Amino acid sequence: MEEYKNEVEAADALKKAFESLQSEISKVIIGQEQVVRLLLTSIFCQAHCLLVGVPGLAKTLLIHTIADALDLKFSRIQFTPDLMPSDILGAETLDKERNFQFIKGPIFANIILADEINRTPPKTQAALLESMQEYAVTIAGKKYELEKPFFVLATQNPIEQEGTYPLPEAQLDRFMFNVRLDYPTYDQEVDIVKATTSDIKPVVNSILHGDEIKHFQSLVRKVPVAENVVEYAVRLVHHTRPKADEAPDISKEYLEWGAGPRASQYLILGAKCNAILNGKYSPDIEDVQAVAVPTLYHRLVRNFKAEAEGVQIEEIIGQLVTAEATV
Repeated sequence: MEEYKNEVEAADALKKAFESLQSEISKVIIGQEQVVRLLLTSIFCQAHCLLVGVPGLAKTLLIHTIADALDLKFSRIQFTPDLMPSDILGAETLDKERNFQFIKGPIFANIILADEINRTPPKTQAALLESMQEYAVTIAGKKYELEKPFFVLATQNPIEQEGTYPLPEAQLDRFMFNVRLDYPTYDQEVDIVKATTSDIKPVVNSILHGDEIKHFQSLVRKVPVAENVVEYAVRLVHHTRPKADEAPDISKEYLEWGAGPRASQYLILGAKCNAILNGKYSPDIEDVQAVAVPTLYHRLVRNFKAEAEGVQIEEIIGQLVTAEATV
């Protein structure tokens, strides 16, 4: 791994590495630049990410491509209704000498693609909780550490609800971002069709290795943050809680539950990384605003009135961000 003279030089190297990753990923993924940026931000923040989009938007291909651009061990888990926790974590079996031996499951990798994570029952979904929070799994009372860096990048289909099991709030909260994928533009779709109906397969080169990623993760946490930026992030999260005394009218009117402290942490971490990717060495309020929607989207629960009136989560977050900016 390359040695840097100081943290400013390391921050410049992170920005350069991000641009190289974007270039490699764009060989396969056409458009979706903001989605790619958020996914890479979650990786540099040592966090997990949930991608939500209708079928055919290349969610799985995007994660595969990112894994190719990062020299890390990759594992795909296809979540199905009959998947068991042992299919993810592994299990103890008897060897020839009748001794118990632990056989590691696919969770023992660096990048985990949890494909269609909402298609498996809560019992199996919960098998990921310890690994996502503690970077370890416990089998038969024995704890096994997971190799870092470790990320869970999950996909979910928002429109097909038959045979699905909504993720519980406790698990949703462990994802740094909820990234919504939209349809490509007309021109992008033309390019996609041309690229995917030929026999030419682009080669994605590895840009970063495990030690480099861990170094950049540590760097992101060292980025200094002004007091007013931290206060802005915490105030924004507090104002999502409808039962709080200082909650604005829109939260009291349309929200059932607000975001917890993890949202404040992820807003600041995301802002730190966003600042570096923009060539800055300390985040400002605009960097917090840049990651507000994907950070808060899955942490807010609308009430019946909001659903009846068709008020969307993005609208509520947008109004809260605008209101905070004028304080």
